[in-house]
Amino acid sequence: MGADCNPLALTTGINTLAAALAQTLNDEELALAAAVLTQLGDTLATIAVQRQLCGQ
Repeated sequence: MGADCNPLALTTGINTLAAALAQTLNDEELALAAAVLTQLGDTLATIAVQRQLCGQ
């Protein structure tokens, strides 16, 4: 990401997306989406750490 990256804009966008999803999904769908996105985030974090450790 470039030097013009704005973390507040990123978190605002994520919050807006979460609110929009919460309005359109029922409780079961929302729970599944949360679980899937949590797994995605954890997997991406694992890949990032492995890249650092392997020098990639």
